[in-house]
Amino acid sequence: MRVILFRHGPAGDRDPKRWPDDGLRPLTPRGEARTRRASRGMLRLEDALNLVMTSPLLRCRRTAEILAEAAGLDGAPEALDSLAPRGSWRHVLLRLGELSPDATVALVGHEPELGKLAGVLLFGAPAALPLKKAGGCSIAFAGAVSPGDGRLRWFLPSRALTRVAASRSKV
Repeated sequence: MRVILFRHGPAGDRDPKRWPDDGLRPLTPRGEARTRRASRGMLRLEDALNLVMTSPLLRCRRTAEILAEAAGLDGAPEALDSLAPRGSWRHVLLRLGELSPDATVALVGHEPELGKLAGVLLFGAPAALPLKKAGGCSIAFAGAVSPGDGRLRWFLPSRALTRVAASRSKV
């Protein structure tokens, strides 16, 4: 299995007057464009993407939609409450355990939770591997996901993913 961790793109500033419910804070227009470019770069690094799962917060849902559209996936990304802020990485692992060991899945979420999940997947402990907005990493497993058994394939900020998208040759 391959697990891609992708942080949501740049969103509007926290403003309780404008967005009393922070879960409804959207990506900015610049954030949408940056996410679109980073998604194209990510897909140049990955052979295929089978599924996108996302935090239910609006900025993540929109990031996941952009990624799924770029990957040519049918249907909406799957909302996974455990990818929301203060979500449980243990519940994420349980959901990943239900998937085919041959799957490539993208998880769209927030920091610091995604960075802690990366630590669990790579080192077996929630050590922080912080992801920039619209940046991500890919972690490969020989079969099913098991904490500490992951192998880091790539870890890139959105700027680098954008450069990959713009390159003429397949990476």
